[in-house]
Amino acid sequence: MLKFIPIKVHAGIVGFESPAAEYTQLKLDLDQLLIDHPSATYIGLAEGESMKGDGIFSGDLLIVDRAQSIKDQDVVVANLNGVFVCKKIDKVNRCLMSSNSGYHPYFLNEGDEFQIEGVVTRSIRLHRPFKKHL
Repeated sequence: MLKFIPIKVHAGIVGFESPAAEYTQLKLDLDQLLIDHPSATYIGLAEGESMKGDGIFSGDLLIVDRAQSIKDQDVVVANLNGVFVCKKIDKVNRCLMSSNSGYHPYFLNEGDEFQIEGVVTRSIRLHRPFKKHL
């Protein structure tokens, strides 16, 4: 179990007291905190800048839940013609949208092989890269 230190840290702060001075040890399990359906969840690694408007950047971890029902405008991981993509889904217009204005929407065609692999429920920014390659 991780030790939880209940402090608020503001970006740009110069210094603060040691959080260890008055910490509370809670039974905090990141799986329970971040994963709603453990048997239907996997973790992916984002690549590219097409979803930066939603705060997803290259190298971020994506928590993808296959048990969630797909709602319009959800961020999803999908298999599109053999390529895994992370996009917003527009169910009404049958298209996949990036949240970076430099990318055009992709309208699904009749011949496309398309399958939604799950809803991105959370993303985690890595401030240091993994020591081991995934």
